[in-house]
Amino acid sequence: MRRALEVAAGGVGKTGDNPSVGCVIVEGDLVIGEARTGDGGRPHAEETALNDAGDARGATAYVTLEPCAKRTSGAPSCSDRLIAFGVARVVIAVRDPHPFADGAGVARMRAAGIAVEFGLMEAEARAQNADFLAKWETG
Repeated sequence: MRRALEVAAGGVGKTGDNPSVGCVIVEGDLVIGEARTGDGGRPHAEETALNDAGDARGATAYVTLEPCAKRTSGAPSCSDRLIAFGVARVVIAVRDPHPFADGAGVARMRAAGIAVEFGLMEAEARAQNADFLAKWETG
């Protein structure tokens, strides 16, 4: 997760209304893909990291913010992509209160058999996207 936070730090202030998310895909001790949210908010970190990884069957994804369950563009959500790429485990630093996430993708991933965990380095991830989280948690 530390590496995912480092990767995400490069996008802080560059992602428009979206948070800067970091995603690192690990197979055993090997990082097979990593990315942050693109400048302007697209592509999402998970999308790029999974594309870089290629075959992620059985891998673990470390993500600084809960993967989305819906996208306005009609593109597959990050949670759907994690399922399609065969990731076995997703470790998430902090829940995403945005209506396009907010537990829906997590439920979908768990239903697909993916182990999902929350809270690793949560304080650091909350600090990194404090403005985004405040907007959706408190208005």
